[in-house]
Amino acid sequence: MQTFVLPKGDRTSQEARIAAFLSGLSKERSWVVDVRQRVRTRSQQQNRYLWGICYPEVLKHLPGWEAEDIHEYFLGEWSGWEVIEGMGRKRMRPIKRSSNLSTTDFMNYVDFVQRKAAEHGIYIPSPNESP
Repeated sequence: MQTFVLPKGDRTSQEARIAAFLSGLSKERSWVVDVRQRVRTRSQQQNRYLWGICYPEVLKHLPGWEAEDIHEYFLGEWSGWEVIEGMGRKRMRPIKRSSNLSTTDFMNYVDFVQRKAAEHGIYIPSPNESP
């Protein structure tokens, strides 16, 4: 598998590298080429804020809950739930996971977490505030 990133602006040299790569593929086999817009996923800083500030603030008010419990709850409330059945049981799981969210979608998710917590009287400081 090979991945190429076409930057904004002049990308003539990169296009030439891609064309050379494609020309070098075996003609005896079939190939799949996927092209998609590059979207940056959440940053490590965003993730640290969620797990290091947001969730611990909520956990202070929910004895017996773990950070993973909070994470599943907020993801499901934000993205919706799907029901999974197996071995005579039903359970719900969030439709979306946070690991593949774009930086913008992740920011919207964190805003949702702050609002939802506020509805329950829990204040979560913004990233630019001192904890």
